[in-house]
Amino acid sequence: MLPLLLVAAFQPPEVAPPPHAVTPFTKWEKSILALEKRLATNPPKPGGVFFVGSSSIVGWDLKKSFPDAGYVNVGFGGSVIADSTHFASRIITPFKPAAVVFYAGDNDIGGGRKPEQVIDDFKAFVAAVRADNPSCKVLFIAVKPSIARAKQFEVQKKANSLVKEFCEKGTGLVYVDVVPLMLGSDGTPVVELFQKDGLHMTPKGYEIWAAMVSKSLK
Repeated sequence: MLPLLLVAAFQPPEVAPPPHAVTPFTKWEKSILALEKRLATNPPKPGGVFFVGSSSIVGWDLKKSFPDAGYVNVGFGGSVIADSTHFASRIITPFKPAAVVFYAGDNDIGGGRKPEQVIDDFKAFVAAVRADNPSCKVLFIAVKPSIARAKQFEVQKKANSLVKEFCEKGTGLVYVDVVPLMLGSDGTPVVELFQKDGLHMTPKGYEIWAAMVSKSLK
């Protein structure tokens, strides 16, 4: 028979409780909490227009582009379509917007997703936005051509084509084709529309987008 001290020494160690699950969406929690705080401080009225998506949305000065319109920006930089879908129940659907202006897919393709995956992700986003607000209009701003991602232009073009087809067959879905206005006569992105990184836009780029979105919202 083992001495008592030896028995105690062979006791299995206590198992620590499992940490909180880390998901691909965990990294956005700080950004989402900040958006929730802003929305709670100044709650948007139902029936508004929400701008959702990645850094091209974050960097958009909506007050400058749409004076006195009261549009709401809930973009978070670096995000992909699935991120906005995941957080829709926290930063979009509770406020029952009449329309959502969406820009994403750029980072998806940049990260290696195929056009077929982009359209599937967009369909999931539309379903999430309309889960309890089926009449919500959704505008998809075409994945923009850019200097930094020129090599991905053909993939972007295919993804845009699939989204356009889906929007044309649906109700309350609008494909906002900004691509032709962002290309020069030689078929390459207009340099003046982009910042030094060749990816994010200058005010001139947003002027084009604002005009197209205004027309589409009407």
